[in-house]
Amino acid sequence: MPVAAQKILPCLWFDTEAEEAAKFYCSIFKDSRIETISRYGNEGHEKHGRESGSVMVVVFDLEGQRFVGLNGGPHFKFTEAISFQIHCQSQQEVDYYWSKLTQGGKEVQCGWLKDKFGLSWQVVPTALIEMMMDSDSAKVARVTKAYLQMKKFDISALTRAYEGQNS
Repeated sequence: MPVAAQKILPCLWFDTEAEEAAKFYCSIFKDSRIETISRYGNEGHEKHGRESGSVMVVVFDLEGQRFVGLNGGPHFKFTEAISFQIHCQSQQEVDYYWSKLTQGGKEVQCGWLKDKFGLSWQVVPTALIEMMMDSDSAKVARVTKAYLQMKKFDISALTRAYEGQNS
């Protein structure tokens, strides 16, 4: 795939872990691969301070979405201001991504987690999105009350709330 085939390409800034992160993400998402790895040379060493031959940029593809991982140094860290949503069709899929991405990371709240690199993800069942778009405000309120109590989403519990059933 040509470098500019995707007009907008998210760039993830790492200290030194871009290749490790790309391999980790590619191990989780089925249709994924590392496309290219470029390395620092001697040129610009006084600016970047990186050893010649060390990884500078990793371009990788997760389920058709390309990313750039940049080893830019310790200057910037990930925050929740940027996260990636994973839309899941089943509880099994929610459980899979949740368990893989929280390895070495941490569970947060309302379907959010931070992976071991500090990157935020939202593991969201598509059923929840559909429930939240319902025109019945009472249903939406019950679902909202239910999901605010959760870290990892439980589709059965959300469905019971949506239908007005007690847990």
